[in-house]
Amino acid sequence: MLGALILILFKTVMKSFWNKLPRPFFALAPLANVTDCAFRELVAKYGKPDVMWTEFVSADGLCSPVGREKLMIDLAYTEAERPIVAQIFSSKPENIREAAKLVALLGFDGVDINMGCPDRTIEKQNAGAALIKNPKLAQEIIYAAKEGAGDLPVSVKTRIGYNKDILDEWIPMLLLTKPAAITIHARTRKEMSKLPARWEAVARAVKLRDEAESETLIIGNGDVKDLTEARARIRETGADGIMLGRAIFGNPWLFAPDLSFQHSQECWNDKKTGVTGVRERLKVLVEHTRLFEKKLGKVKNFSIMKKHYKAYVNGFDGAKELRMELMEAKNAGDAESIVKEFLKYR
Repeated sequence: MLGALILILFKTVMKSFWNKLPRPFFALAPLANVTDCAFRELVAKYGKPDVMWTEFVSADGLCSPVGREKLMIDLAYTEAERPIVAQIFSSKPENIREAAKLVALLGFDGVDINMGCPDRTIEKQNAGAALIKNPKLAQEIIYAAKEGAGDLPVSVKTRIGYNKDILDEWIPMLLLTKPAAITIHARTRKEMSKLPARWEAVARAVKLRDEAESETLIIGNGDVKDLTEARARIRETGADGIMLGRAIFGNPWLFAPDLSFQHSQECWNDKKTGVTGVRERLKVLVEHTRLFEKKLGKVKNFSIMKKHYKAYVNGFDGAKELRMELMEAKNAGDAESIVKEFLKYR
């Protein structure tokens, strides 16, 4: 009996995509109303990271027939995005278990549990960052996810604490459940993103992992602007991987290692790069808008694209005026016409 269980565990570990990633690896963070299926498809085309996450999805909602129908669009993905991890959240182990079963059925490469989101609505459900205050429940949720996920690896995304840094107590509690990976946003929930990320905490997490002789991978997250900085953080902390989030705004080339412009707004100047420039960026803006309308136009508000326009359209002559016009766009056709008119005189 024990031998059979060990064999099953061994096979599960060997099948995990985490074991096949390069070291170090670089991941795209789950960002609500940003890293939807349209934007991820674009990122996969222009600068694919080593692993991608979906936006976070309510496990409670997925356990309701009405909620599931509405939320399935958030679990849409393409083969080009693999390996792709579905992130779910809840404070109810039974719902996490059922949601993990669904994730496995949909063919995802992994399941991730959100234990770091600071949104008040999520915290009122005792989920997200609120789980940092309830480590026993957090453990129950991870175990439930593992039961539901079957062969799929289960990972966790969290913070260094709620009101204060409690990493030295929090990480060992998570490690006891043997998640495949732990992503650490190097701030407390109270700090949100107002203070600089504490990367020394990621190094501490690596040390705690090593002292526990755990095989759990440690991923650092917080304020990383490009792959150059990501590699420096790897050297600084010893983390296995780095997750980048806000740097992806307006830059689907972020993870493309052979392009020199992916991390700097000023590098969009044609003369500096000799690779791309304003025309390329605006071409991709239109492509992104078309993808959004095709995949999500019937279920999501077009205004979601406006935050992307703010990121794409800056740092060049006429950007402010173009951005103001794009804010008035009602659909992809409008956006394309506005861009074509702008480029006509450039």
